[in-house]
Amino acid sequence: MKPRKMPLLSPAAAEQLLGYDWPGNVRELENAMERAVALVRGEQVGPDDLPEELRHAPKTVTASGAVLSLEAVEKHHILAVLERNGGNQTRTAEQLEIGLATLYRKLKSYGLIASVRSKRRPARPPK
Repeated sequence: MKPRKMPLLSPAAAEQLLGYDWPGNVRELENAMERAVALVRGEQVGPDDLPEELRHAPKTVTASGAVLSLEAVEKHHILAVLERNGGNQTRTAEQLEIGLATLYRKLKSYGLIASVRSKRRPARPPK
């Protein structure tokens, strides 16, 4: 039996690895890479071959090494959870452990929700 060739790391997977916070440091990285190499079917380890927590974690650092702002990380995380819930804001707010009104305000501040017009009738013009 021929030994298996070591797969390469795709640029997208490398960016995902660079953007992860690594709370478990080197040991967590080592485990993630061992898992990815063991499960990869092609010649490259892609983002889908990485562990679940890495694929959905908000990026805190860009590929160039620049640190993202807290607002950017929060926005990325909220949008990822919203997408995972198929756009369901109630479920998203529950999973994020924030109120629905807070989620709505944040989405509005990101420009993703237009202002709700007042349901009051307009004032009648003077006669």
